[in-house]
Amino acid sequence: MSNKITVSATINADAQKVWDYYTNPEHITRWNFADPSWQCPFASNDMKVGGKYAARMEAKDGSFGFDFEAVYNEINEGKNFTYTMPDGREVHVDFKENNGQTHLNVAFDPENQNPEEMQKGGWQAILDNFKKYTETN
Repeated sequence: MSNKITVSATINADAQKVWDYYTNPEHITRWNFADPSWQCPFASNDMKVGGKYAARMEAKDGSFGFDFEAVYNEINEGKNFTYTMPDGREVHVDFKENNGQTHLNVAFDPENQNPEEMQKGGWQAILDNFKKYTETN
């Protein structure tokens, strides 16, 4: 396994709101895409160890889409969680609050089909979209 790729954002909101917006399917469907031409029409989240996270991402014109799934390995409510995707890649998400702002850090194992820079760019774009959604709602 190569080194994890890390993306991060500092959100102007407390950790409780950031955690809620990041893990609640009602919110996930509103931010979980990298580009405005995409959407996330469905998300479900069974937030417990062994529970499953699932989200559908697709182009609004219906030309392309995929399902994202993962199973939780570890959850520290309001602080961090780790999940594993079906191909065995692991993702660790960390929430750190400081003076009413929350620093969100996402570290993931890269896949081997796309260049790491491209993967990092896509995950960062989704995180930037999350930041924008959370700060304006």
